[in-house]
Amino acid sequence: MSTEKSSLHTRNLHRNPYDFDQLISCVPELKHYVFVNAYETQTINFSLPKAVKLLNQALLLYFYHIKNWDIPETNLCPPIPGRADYIHYIADLIAEQQPEIPTGTSVSGLDIGTGANLVYPLLAHRSYGWKMMGTDINKDSLENARRILDQNPDLLSIIPLKQQPDSNHIFKNIIESGDRFAFSMCNPPFHDSEESALKGNLRKTKNINKSKSKKPLLNFGGQQSELWCEGGELAFISKMIEESIQYSSQVLWFTCLVSKKDNLYKLNTLLKKVKALEIKTIDMAQGQKISRMLAWTFIPEKDRTGWI
Repeated sequence: MSTEKSSLHTRNLHRNPYDFDQLISCVPELKHYVFVNAYETQTINFSLPKAVKLLNQALLLYFYHIKNWDIPETNLCPPIPGRADYIHYIADLIAEQQPEIPTGTSVSGLDIGTGANLVYPLLAHRSYGWKMMGTDINKDSLENARRILDQNPDLLSIIPLKQQPDSNHIFKNIIESGDRFAFSMCNPPFHDSEESALKGNLRKTKNINKSKSKKPLLNFGGQQSELWCEGGELAFISKMIEESIQYSSQVLWFTCLVSKKDNLYKLNTLLKKVKALEIKTIDMAQGQKISRMLAWTFIPEKDRTGWI
């Protein structure tokens, strides 16, 4: 029997098993991919890209009222529960100096690498009413994100999109002189090469299927900018930390997901070197693996209360 997913954040809407009858009522096509497993539980085959995308469409429509969400087959199809967790932990973070979690468009967030799926801004606004800027280096990804917004016109003014024209930068060209963000967030490219990404996906597919398939199946898709970059996540996050100094007075909390625990020591060392005033590492469940959110700020604690 399925039980509550206690590893997820207490405010996560997806702690309970999926009610596939409800979800199929939102996206009827999903019924073709639902089956009863050996534990007599309804589920889908998570290694099938089409099944995962239909599940996402249903979850986003039922829980978050996002209509006609869709992405190209070549783009990353994110697991919604884990993505929602990141949003809820950020809410806890920015609420530390507040009597309660701040909601509404007075809270502005910045999503670095929002992708074609636009999931973080969508979840952030529907969960807390925040205003979100989505950025990406990939023009095609942003065009698809724009199509999602066009299908949900109430979000057009709430989620502006901005392209990063230079792969050497993360915040530069994005944050302008008058901008002020309560937080930035990022799910960085994890791998350091296409080969590494394919090997990683083969392991993930085997874990899902318990199969011996030797052909990598990119069950969550993914463009290069979504899955890998030179130096992998350590190089990407290190660049983010170094660049964050220039915008230290414009972002209350910089945050980023870190998949490899071994990278934390080097990242923390770098954060101390750049004189971050506070550094936090928060463990969180991300699907089948444990991830963590690394957060840092240059704002003195006495000045954080009136930030939002």
